[in-house]
Amino acid sequence: MATTLRQRPAALNLTPSAHARIADLMARAPADAIGVKLSTPKRGCSGLAYSVDYVTEAVAFDERIETPGGTLYVDGGSILYLIGSTMDWVEDDFTAGFVFANPNAKGACGCGESFTV
Repeated sequence: MATTLRQRPAALNLTPSAHARIADLMARAPADAIGVKLSTPKRGCSGLAYSVDYVTEAVAFDERIETPGGTLYVDGGSILYLIGSTMDWVEDDFTAGFVFANPNAKGACGCGESFTV
């Protein structure tokens, strides 16, 4: 009997505007960049923050998400904090940035810079 493998659901969901922003970032990326990487370094009043930076080499335990505009890597040490999250790009008259709807976050600081799980 043949075994059928189900495709694993994405660890992180991206909105169309997040896809477009990744494409824009990759269009202006340094020559050695292979994608952008999302991580959750320790900082801020609540403990963890979201950080998106260019990446020049793949790391074995990072989650790799192919988008129409380039590759998004999610830090292997951060993935447990992000499973089921939605990443969006939002621009208004005063700010522009990635915004995360994270079902794992138990709280956030008042300024919105950091979160806790």
